[in-house]
Amino acid sequence: MTKPQSLILECPYCKANVQGSVLASHDSFNPDEDPTPFRATLIECTACKNTLLAGQYEDFDPESENAYYGTPWRLWPAPKRSLSWEIPQLVRTSLDEADRCLKAGAFIASAAMSGRALEGICRHFKTKSQYLGGGLKELLDRDIIDKRLFEWSQELQEHRNIAAHATDARINSQDAEGLLEFVVAICDYVFVLTAKFNQFMTRKTKNAQKKKP
Repeated sequence: MTKPQSLILECPYCKANVQGSVLASHDSFNPDEDPTPFRATLIECTACKNTLLAGQYEDFDPESENAYYGTPWRLWPAPKRSLSWEIPQLVRTSLDEADRCLKAGAFIASAAMSGRALEGICRHFKTKSQYLGGGLKELLDRDIIDKRLFEWSQELQEHRNIAAHATDARINSQDAEGLLEFVVAICDYVFVLTAKFNQFMTRKTKNAQKKKP
């Protein structure tokens, strides 16, 4: 595949998507570890002249039967928050929206989307309560979240209520960013670490069975 002379990438210095000039790139692929070929590209922002590093994974167009490198994302500096595919789509969409709102300076909207992600967690686990507070309590009672995560979720709920209703209360950038980090941490615990633990225990059980005479 022909390597491009420029790429569109979000510049953290300009706080905008810029057309960056490609300085160098490197393709790599380890079939034992990588899901697909990967390209790292060193870029110069044409606006501020700072250096950026982008990453791209190879994709495939079934209609043309051609392979291509997909949308680039920033690896350095200040890489974009990465969300695990173990997190359900409904929840992941809300987290992505919260992150975009945060970067745009829409802090109330970001807090609202963080709260929506919490609602998505409750919906995923089919909690019976129609209210977020009751749903979170159900998650605690069912040992899906622990006491500390429940306390975090209560803080998220409080700020979500501020964001959802027309009041004089304000949400600053630090609060909005903290709320997003909290809900991402809850998702990592509930979906990612739990899945990894279950996989580990499954392997452990299979290995123990193999050792039996």
